[in-house]
Amino acid sequence: MRTRTYRAKAFLRAAGRLGLDVTVATEREQPLARLARGTTVALDFADVGRARQQIREFAVEHPIDAVLGVDDDTTVLAAQVASALGLPHNPIEAVKAARYKDVMRLALSEAEGVLSPAFWLLALKEDPRPFAERAPYPVVLKPLSLAASRGVIRADDVTGFEQAFREIASILAASDLDPDDPAARTVLVEEFIPGGEVALEGLLVDGALTTLALFDKPDPLDGPYFEETIYVTPSRLGSVTQREVHDTTQRAVLALGLRTGPVHAELRLNERGAWIVEVAARSIGGLCSGTLRFGEGTSLEEIILCQAAGLELSSLQREQRPAGVMMIPIPAAGVLREIGGLEQARAVPGITEITISIPCGERVEPLPRASRYLGFIFAHGDTAQEVEHALRRAHERLTFDIA
Repeated sequence: MRTRTYRAKAFLRAAGRLGLDVTVATEREQPLARLARGTTVALDFADVGRARQQIREFAVEHPIDAVLGVDDDTTVLAAQVASALGLPHNPIEAVKAARYKDVMRLALSEAEGVLSPAFWLLALKEDPRPFAERAPYPVVLKPLSLAASRGVIRADDVTGFEQAFREIASILAASDLDPDDPAARTVLVEEFIPGGEVALEGLLVDGALTTLALFDKPDPLDGPYFEETIYVTPSRLGSVTQREVHDTTQRAVLALGLRTGPVHAELRLNERGAWIVEVAARSIGGLCSGTLRFGEGTSLEEIILCQAAGLELSSLQREQRPAGVMMIPIPAAGVLREIGGLEQARAVPGITEITISIPCGERVEPLPRASRYLGFIFAHGDTAQEVEHALRRAHERLTFDIA
């Protein structure tokens, strides 16, 4: 995992509950690494060959039983490192297909029974005007590998297309992508697919998909930016539609070649059926897994770690009580000075927790440049409608002083 990940605490807490010895591999050496030998290792995330050698040398003294990539930008390296150690892993090419949107689109376009939008690739060095003049509007422009809707922009005409293209070029120039990575030099253009959106959280065992949770996204995601806000589970969709979402995702992961571990999929639903927006070989991002409990209180991370370590999986049945999370959007660019109304928001019936993830004093940016959320609001209720209502009421009570 990268040092900036949201996911560290949840995975380390889960490992502690399971009694697992964990080594955290990050992109730079941790300050206290020498005081707790074997608990961390620094790998060169930009050089696969060197990272493989580093992990082989580390494993001589500290044997490793399983490797897990926590976020989008570590899933491929995790598969490569597992391969170097002779450990079980998804095929590297399959993880790359899930990681890079252009490779995923190509694989899905050739898959039977999978609805996937038409797509085109443009190099940043190209003049976007010729394509913009013949594009089948509306279209969506996006980077190949950035996460959390960063740089994803809808365009409805030539002017909007050129503006989006320049904006993505600027975002990529400011990213930490290797300049030699094709993802740093290419823009993906996709046909815009109308419809409501859902998120599926699943687990693959020998290629068979189990749906752990299906989240509704009640806020419309029509652009120009595609800000994730509210997730609520269980879904209010009918059983036939939920089965279609599961079956489409199953066909998609098989088309990509994924066989094991967590899957996070985004789909759009309209009169033509369920369309794959993306499939990722990792679990849900941010702190959103806090909405999920299984069996007798097992976390999503415990299930993932049990599978990776070859331990017996407990119940995969999600608790029945509806739950939801709101990723607090950043309303403006500037320096975050204060967040007001937290006590009033926490007092809203149904709200179980509010976590602020960006400290005051730091600079923040909204989409399409945002790479972080201000925080997360969690709620439970007797119905999905109650959960959604509580999240909206809590958010309405928050104020943001951004200078």
